[in-house]
Amino acid sequence: MMQITKIFHFEMAHAIDGYSGPCKNIHGHSYELHVSITTENSTDDYVSSPGFIFDFKELKKIVVSSVIEKLDHKLVLSRTFIEKNAALSSQENLVVWYAEPTAENLLIYIRNSIEGNLPVGVMLSALKLYETEDSYAEWINRKM
Repeated sequence: MMQITKIFHFEMAHAIDGYSGPCKNIHGHSYELHVSITTENSTDDYVSSPGFIFDFKELKKIVVSSVIEKLDHKLVLSRTFIEKNAALSSQENLVVWYAEPTAENLLIYIRNSIEGNLPVGVMLSALKLYETEDSYAEWINRKM
């Protein structure tokens, strides 16, 4: 199987409701997102003209419009966090989720956002989201 990966960066703040550690408070991260895709036509032969399975520029357009523009420089909080901290609901850059905005839940959101925008025959094969330099969550498409 052949896959390609494009790396993206974005800044986002969040807080985790129900967590007893310091992440219960609003704080930010410089995220690094690795988006890997493959196609139904991946073979062991050379890739036919124009020689790539998918254009990196097209992948960038999809990810930027469906993910990066929605999360970059945003404050993502859960509905339960907002219910306990109502004064935050007037923040201009606030995005409210039903789930807690953990790295794992961010990956589910990212997967769902990208999958619906890929052309027929192109599939997500993996996502990796670095929350810090040495901590990441990863989603791998086991359906392939």
